Amino acid sequence: MTTAIEETSREIIHDTIIKQKQFFKEGSTKSLDMRKQTLQKLADIISKHEKEIIVALKQDLNKSEMESYTTEIGFLLEEIRFTLKHIDDWAAPVKVKTAKTHVGSKAYKIPEPYGSALIIAPWNYPFQLALAPVIGAIAAGNTVVIKPSELTPHTSNLISRIFHSHFDPEYLAVIEGGVETTQHLLEQPFDYIFFTGSVPVGKVIMEAAAKQLIPVTLELGGKSPCIVDDTANIPLAAKRIAFGKVTNAGQTCVAPDYLFVHENVKERFITEFQKAVRDFYGKNPLTNDSYGKIVNERHFNRLTDYLQDGEILTGGRVDHASLKIEPTLMVPKDQTVPVMQDEIFGPIFPVLGYEDLNEVIDFINDRPKPLALYLFTSDDHVADKVNESVSYGGGCVNDTLMHLATPYLPFGGVGESGIGSYHGESSFSAFSHYKSILKQTTKFDASFKYPNSKWGLKIIKKLMK
Repeated sequence: MTTAIEETSREIIHDTIIKQKQFFKEGSTKSLDMRKQTLQKLADIISKHEKEIIVALKQDLNKSEMESYTTEIGFLLEEIRFTLKHIDDWAAPVKVKTAKTHVGSKAYKIPEPYGSALIIAPWNYPFQLALAPVIGAIAAGNTVVIKPSELTPHTSNLISRIFHSHFDPEYLAVIEGGVETTQHLLEQPFDYIFFTGSVPVGKVIMEAAAKQLIPVTLELGGKSPCIVDDTANIPLAAKRIAFGKVTNAGQTCVAPDYLFVHENVKERFITEFQKAVRDFYGKNPLTNDSYGKIVNERHFNRLTDYLQDGEILTGGRVDHASLKIEPTLMVPKDQTVPVMQDEIFGPIFPVLGYEDLNEVIDFINDRPKPLALYLFTSDDHVADKVNESVSYGGGCVNDTLMHLATPYLPFGGVGESGIGSYHGESSFSAFSHYKSILKQTTKFDASFKYPNSKWGLKIIKKLMK
């Protein structure tokens, strides 16, 4: 199978969008039966191609079968199952109350699809993050163009082959390519754009969308803090934090990016973190086939440069041939070094000691709002204080990553870490416009609203207090 990703021409892209808009106008995507059938078909296709998906993820990111199934395949199947279970309720008109001035009327909201949606996927979870938004877009009744990441070419090519084999591109299309292709796509009159990726590219996407007033969901990233206080269960905290940091070799948008650990438990935490990594991947993770690799040489070199930004506490070994970097704890030289300024997106973990929680809160609040925050404590007052004091997209108390593994919680950022949210009902809502409708009675007419009403103003003042 070829791994080269060629650019798609502006003409092919434009033709695809025109056909999708025409298909949407015909109205079949709005049929609940069609939405359900398509979602079930997608689930069946994912299951049918499970082995191919695992192979592609192994080639692109060296993901193990367990990690591929848990974080990509199984995640999508559960999301589809949940959506099929609840779609009837989500798609139904929602009756709302009416004001006193609207006596006799009925009011309700009807979710309707935006139309043609563009989904631009990242490379770190290239199958799951390409298709998870598609589930919401289909459920809401849209047509979809998927742009997979060119940095994971095996997965991109597989997604393209699967969709072109099983779906009409007038309804669900995959367009492969790199930066040039993305630029051509952003010129098109889409009705909605859903982007997952970095903050700098997110700004480009939003700027392009603004020129055509296209609404967007931006799932971005940033530096997600992790805090361990001196009441935490240290062995369990270290194990769960190590899991969150080394999954996909740290190439996770919600991976803990830097750690504040109380001075009273700092040394014990470091020891337990080392133990957890050893339990996961053995004494030499670089030779463990279940341990992921960095996506490409550019990102590998970027990450290895960070190893010069402080004192290595544990780990630090690299293998250029396999593009692997050992899980690494380090103490940064100061707050100005790149590892403390950039989103790391790799298995390197700066560790900072603290004694005063207020200083930790101030440190986090002096920086852009993070996508995730993780707090490990046995003190509910500490949990309440942190959650009330810090704005962030979402997170966990006494765990990492798991808040995005439930369809009952919306997932998304705030500020620089993103705009909008999805998963479960939030995915349906993201790709729906809620149309407000007031059905007025004709049995009588409230004459006080008209300009010639003698007592109109007096009545309105009473009703609108």
